[in-house]
Amino acid sequence: MFRPKLTLVAATAALSVLAACGGGDGDTNGTSGGGDPEKLVLGLVPSGEVDKLVEDADQLGALLSAELGIPVETTVTENYAGLVVAMQTDQAQIGMFGPIALVQAVDQAQAEVVLQSVRFGASTYHTQWFTNDPDTYCEDEPVLVEDDGNSFSYCNGTDEAEQGPAAEEALANIEAGTTISFVDQSSASGYYYPATQLQQAAGLDPLNDIDAQFSGDHDNSVLTVARGDVPVGVSFDDARTGLVEDDPQIGEKVTVFAWSTEIPNDGVAVSGELSDEWQQKITDAFLAITETEEGLAALDAVYEIEDLVPADLDALDAARQVEANFGEE
Repeated sequence: MFRPKLTLVAATAALSVLAACGGGDGDTNGTSGGGDPEKLVLGLVPSGEVDKLVEDADQLGALLSAELGIPVETTVTENYAGLVVAMQTDQAQIGMFGPIALVQAVDQAQAEVVLQSVRFGASTYHTQWFTNDPDTYCEDEPVLVEDDGNSFSYCNGTDEAEQGPAAEEALANIEAGTTISFVDQSSASGYYYPATQLQQAAGLDPLNDIDAQFSGDHDNSVLTVARGDVPVGVSFDDARTGLVEDDPQIGEKVTVFAWSTEIPNDGVAVSGELSDEWQQKITDAFLAITETEEGLAALDAVYEIEDLVPADLDALDAARQVEANFGEE
């Protein structure tokens, strides 16, 4: 079995979030006794440009504060490892996590998962594999699909697929030693699922058989391949749409050639130290936000969320199995 290692970056991020939130000195927000908190901290992780997320997170925090009647501060950690630590140490009482990180927050920080995101009418999504070298990874001629005046390149039938997996056989074209742009070592769509798929479909050990590079977020993974720095990358489907404003040609510079299996969407977890009453209040506050135009705009701004629904714990158990058996032969 292989497992992603806790890198110095992840460890540093974990320490940074503690410092940012006043950790290490017992300065919590009063949740450990299950009483009424005086304030709450909402933690998020970048999927794109950090400064914009900080601004958008503050807007979401303000809306939650208005619903809950107490201050809701926000913090943006470098990665999910840092946010799990923040939940573990009561430096954040609400976290917005990817599916694998949701499982880790439950198992390591005794958090409670309450809601899951909806995008394009679905509570699941998948990894997209893309390349700047379609001659190697496309079994057919790439096609361009127009969307809102922009063109996006696909091959191997991914333009017509409705859910993953799709064109898994194309992963066999990835040779040992290939450099691949992943996202983050705790990201479901950016590492866990595609790395597992790579081993199963291509027989490659992601720790030893390829040159795995971690770009830090989904946007950067797309940009790394678009620039020609590496030949293959992964991200959620379709991270390219968030980049067309800055680069209208981005959808043609990289070609999507395969998809992973379906992955449960990201979601919201709350501290298990909060009382049942406050866990429900936070859940209700998020749901109330989805009923307003301003609230939906804030959720879209942070993570392109179009709705929130009660968490599918069975689907998260499947993600737990991917995490537990990650890379198992």
